[in-house]
Amino acid sequence: MKISKKHAEEHGIDLDEATRWIEGLDRIHKTRRIQRCFDLSATPFAPTGKKSTDTALFDWIISDFGLNDAIEAGLVKTPRVVVRDDAVPDAKTLRSKLYHIYRDPTVSEDLNRKAEAYEALPKLVQDAYTLLGADWRETRAQWQEAGHHSPPVMLTVCNRTETAARIETYFNKGDAHWPELHAPTRTLRVDSKVLEKAEIGETATSDKDYEARLKAIIDAATIPETRRQQFRGLKKEELLREIVDNVGKRGAAGQDLQNVISVAMLSEGWDAKNVTHIMGLRAFTSQLLCEQVVGRGLRRVSYDTDENGLFLPEYVNVFGVPLSISETGEGGEAPPPPKPTTQIEVLPERAHLELRWPNVLRVETVVRPQLTMDWGKVAPLVLDPASTPISAEMAPALGGATDMGKVTAIDLEKLPDGFRLQRLVFQAARKAFAELSHGFSGSHEYLAAQLVRIVETFLNSDRLDIPSLFHSDPLRRRILIALNIDLVVQHVLSNVTEQNTERLTPVFDEENPIGATGQMRTWYTTKPCFPTTKSHISHLVGDSSWEGHAANIFEKRDDVIAYAKNDHLGFQIYYMWAGSRRRYVPDFLVRLASGTILALEIKGTDSPQNKAKRDALNEWVKAVNAAGGFGHWAWDVAFKPAEIQDIVTKHSAVAEPVA
Repeated sequence: MKISKKHAEEHGIDLDEATRWIEGLDRIHKTRRIQRCFDLSATPFAPTGKKSTDTALFDWIISDFGLNDAIEAGLVKTPRVVVRDDAVPDAKTLRSKLYHIYRDPTVSEDLNRKAEAYEALPKLVQDAYTLLGADWRETRAQWQEAGHHSPPVMLTVCNRTETAARIETYFNKGDAHWPELHAPTRTLRVDSKVLEKAEIGETATSDKDYEARLKAIIDAATIPETRRQQFRGLKKEELLREIVDNVGKRGAAGQDLQNVISVAMLSEGWDAKNVTHIMGLRAFTSQLLCEQVVGRGLRRVSYDTDENGLFLPEYVNVFGVPLSISETGEGGEAPPPPKPTTQIEVLPERAHLELRWPNVLRVETVVRPQLTMDWGKVAPLVLDPASTPISAEMAPALGGATDMGKVTAIDLEKLPDGFRLQRLVFQAARKAFAELSHGFSGSHEYLAAQLVRIVETFLNSDRLDIPSLFHSDPLRRRILIALNIDLVVQHVLSNVTEQNTERLTPVFDEENPIGATGQMRTWYTTKPCFPTTKSHISHLVGDSSWEGHAANIFEKRDDVIAYAKNDHLGFQIYYMWAGSRRRYVPDFLVRLASGTILALEIKGTDSPQNKAKRDALNEWVKAVNAAGGFGHWAWDVAFKPAEIQDIVTKHSAVAEPVA
């Protein structure tokens, strides 16, 4: 982070601190004459945030003993990465999606936003934790049998603080599949802000919940009482530093930790030896960054030797950190000249064409006390085995290559006790209860009992379809259900609410309750554009010919008062898909002469995910109309260009009163 000199002085930050050691060398040299100076560095170049090349290395480098050399020499653990699994691989790289999890668009889109801690993690991330957690359990059992004083540690390095909070909640609420990972007093989320304050001896902003979790870790630690009393007297910044610096060390604050979640890179000197599993949930754009993350788990636990005097091999299993980065080569043809850009802006003289909408965070559903289900009306839920890995193979990674002669497997089929049907029923019912309980007027115990019955009936019915004879085996079927539990819950809930809803209540964004076209910031594009006359926005950006066709219709029809393409406007509908919260952006907003505001979607093909979007939009429109105060809203979807005229005619013919 760059900081001005003035700002640094105001906050007491010494910008020259990092180079103070040079001044010390100068003073020693003047008095004692330094003959030789050796600089030992893991990063022998000036970091700029750009891709590092050989030309950026310091000129005075005379020797290099890199990570690959250390692994080959057996001085550190050998990292193992995912080489394949039994799900469909990434289309671009043909590698397992578990190799670089953040590369998957569903993951990067979901994790790269300001989400609440209670929001579910993307399905691929949950699948990865289930597989990696299975291997961690096996390692934990081996360590307990061998008499280790500390458990093996699973380290997660993620992209932002909101993601770290979601991961912490995922484990501490018990959403992780393996109960051994439901251990709040053995799980530490490293708050980077608190840690930064600890580094410079300052006090961080008060966070009672986080401070309480740190103290709970100390209270539960199996350490002498005298040591515990010493730790209780520390400030939270000092306590966090004490825990982080002593992960896995006997008698120390971090002795019993088994799960560490971090956003900022843990310091170079972090010397935890018991990291056996690493989960990477962030973008990795350089080989150095990958090596730095994996390096946090490479310190050996033991230096015992075999009969030949060689160190016994130790491994760290890695998901989501691509140890081999394919960089784009330099040279070749010169890039083409930049395309001309068009300025897209709000036109103040068209203020009468402004469109406004409520910003709805979620729609709360109030259901009847007595839940009834007509199973004949419930559409089948199809679980695709090709999108769900139930096994993964790992191989040692060295020098950008993997040793396929030393492949080891993580296979969930070898753990049948972890996938009992009754446990899956209660897990799904618990998740469904968390969603429905706030809008249920009856007894919560009665609601829980009803949901258990409904979930159990659904899992045993033909409404759950797994189109694979191989996966129709009872154990494989239960594993697929477990790995798609959020999808099952979402499907059950949508049918429960559809058949039992009494009313819908929108929850508005308190900070920004009303959105409007007039709030759009000016932006630029190189895409084809054409000027508008019936829109508050100067141009329409043509992402497809269908959208251009729709705009032509809106411009010509007298029953269209105003319209806007929903591009950079901020109008979005939240919906659930594959266990995670997604954003749906309808294509157009259209104000008709009848007083109706139409949210119009244009789709060439349909899919189950598109249906989930429409269900959410339908729920949003019903809730907003029921709340009143925002006019009359309607929605529709055109699957063919010719349908747009008919849709406008249909909604223009219904003159609805403006609430």
